[in-house]
Amino acid sequence: MANSHHMKIPALRLAAFSLLLVAVQPRLTAAGPAEADTSDTGRMAPPGKSYVYKSAGGEPQSLEVYFPKDHAPATARAPALLLFHGGGWSRGSLDQFRVACAYFANRGFVAATADYRMHKKEDVPGLPAGESFKRLCVTDAKSAIRWMKQHAVELGLDPQRLVTGGGSAGGHIAVLASANPRGLDDPADPRGIDTTVVAHLLFNPAFTPKDADAEINVLAHLGPGFPPAVVFFGSEDRWKPAWDETQRKLKALGHTTTVQWVAPGLIHGFYLKPPWEDATLVAADRFFARLGLLQGEPTLRTDAAMRLDTGEASAER
Repeated sequence: MANSHHMKIPALRLAAFSLLLVAVQPRLTAAGPAEADTSDTGRMAPPGKSYVYKSAGGEPQSLEVYFPKDHAPATARAPALLLFHGGGWSRGSLDQFRVACAYFANRGFVAATADYRMHKKEDVPGLPAGESFKRLCVTDAKSAIRWMKQHAVELGLDPQRLVTGGGSAGGHIAVLASANPRGLDDPADPRGIDTTVVAHLLFNPAFTPKDADAEINVLAHLGPGFPPAVVFFGSEDRWKPAWDETQRKLKALGHTTTVQWVAPGLIHGFYLKPPWEDATLVAADRFFARLGLLQGEPTLRTDAAMRLDTGEASAER
């Protein structure tokens, strides 16, 4: 398959990009395995259709795919979304983003969430000097992206409209998988398929600007071609200063298509709990619509209020 390239994205006017939030109880539906359940204590979504995207170290690595209603892969070329769970690069599970995938499948994406290999604590002392235990996670994220593109026809998706993202550690590896195109590849991956993506969806990504291993240091790989991104943080998240530094570098590179939403007074992982799960999905939905990836209005509504953060305050510190 030929390499895919960034699609042309309309310019984002941040001042006009407002989040309209109205309190209505939502109901999620997703084609494929089943419908997502809703309740007053938060929603749960059933697993998507499972695929093994690689086998490494004697273990299969899988992803779950959710399809739009009445999706016809033979003729469809839907936008695609691939999310990676968080968990400190050492734990986590696919259920973290099942609700998000079910929602975005209902909105028109072929949406997937992937697992990935993680070193056990006892493995870390045996790694080569200067090599981070996080490398393995990035390698598998790159493999998952390539698998999605390689199977685009089978899945009915457009490989040039693939969005990646994730939460915390998952956001970190999603960015590096495309920002570090020449490093940390799995030799078993198909050749000729790149890991470029059209946008990122990032929930409090865990970046470590002072990490000694340049291969997994996001700041070492940022460039003017960084894709549009929508980013969510709690104002009290200890990982936010590292993102603020990332945002300053992007601005210095002339990047103007990153939108950051901040939930006042909240900490790491806030987006996984009501009402913030809905609030972040609504904001991401509107972001994708502005990029031309979705049409129409979000099918979720919420009364949770976030503020748009342009990064100017952070840059002045």
